[in-house]
Amino acid sequence: MREKKTLGGRLNDSNLLLLITVVIFFVMYIGAVVIQGGGFTKPQMFFNILNANAALIITACGMSIVMISGGIDISVGGVVALVSMCCAVYLDYHDGSIFGSILIAIGIGLAYGLVQGFLVAYLDIQPFIVSLAGMFFARGMTTIVNTAPFNVADEEFTALKLTRINVPLMGTVNKKGIYVPAYVEIGVIVALIIVILLFVVLRWTRLGRSFYAVGGNSQSALMMGINVRRTKFISHLICSTLAGIGGYVYFLHVGSGAASHAMGMEMNAIASSIIGGTMLTGGVGNIIGTLFGVLSLSTIQNIVASAGLDDAWWTGITIAAMLCIFLIIQSVVMAQKRKAVRK
Repeated sequence: MREKKTLGGRLNDSNLLLLITVVIFFVMYIGAVVIQGGGFTKPQMFFNILNANAALIITACGMSIVMISGGIDISVGGVVALVSMCCAVYLDYHDGSIFGSILIAIGIGLAYGLVQGFLVAYLDIQPFIVSLAGMFFARGMTTIVNTAPFNVADEEFTALKLTRINVPLMGTVNKKGIYVPAYVEIGVIVALIIVILLFVVLRWTRLGRSFYAVGGNSQSALMMGINVRRTKFISHLICSTLAGIGGYVYFLHVGSGAASHAMGMEMNAIASSIIGGTMLTGGVGNIIGTLFGVLSLSTIQNIVASAGLDDAWWTGITIAAMLCIFLIIQSVVMAQKRKAVRK
């Protein structure tokens, strides 16, 4: 009974951190609309953020699952690049099909999840070391598959890439008086479906509760009858599979293969998870928070660019400041919770 109460407390912490993230995002975005105006006043600006970051949303959700269960996976960016290059070569050089390229993407993600999950869960190797090796392997394999970057010319893929889904009642009228509908890409729909599915899993399934329990205290979880090794294995399997799916969504957005693709995506995924309320210590997190973490990260980057600070270091400095702020907020919230429990 006591352990269930602790687990419920952790879930409440997740909800509190989610609320903080959502409020900060809306304050930040509304502030950008009021102060900077311009593109921020148009709904398409928000949809463009979703279009550009659909792959990051998917990989960050996978990262959150691993972090909630007490692990980490820094190979996701390399997996995304490897998927993009393999699918590009398959489509252009081997006359492949769309369905076949999707299978390749999911297959690469599954293979990574099986290997890394086994090494972490059943051989007790530190997840950082395992995923670091995975990152180097993926980057190296991407170059072996093809060294030169190139755009995919396959007609079926190009048609799929250019597919747009109009959002009703969100369009704008341009200077010529022509109505321009707002739209999202296919990848956004995929990302939102994954967010909803993972939200349901974490909130209403035994597996989701196991992720929280293992990340909060693996020994207590073991005493509760939870298979800790299997739970860790599944978390890494989900993360890598989502990296494969995210890789295809990324590929669908950029339409090319290159060894330099998705550089730093793993760090952005971790940052988005932290901003969204997922704690590095495990046991606390929320997928909806991760979604808003990605949106907050991208919004602040757009604000910095709109302010004329186009140099790369300004974006890095801003992201570092955001991470520090959210880490401090997390620390304060958890400290207050601990005081309340003692009383």
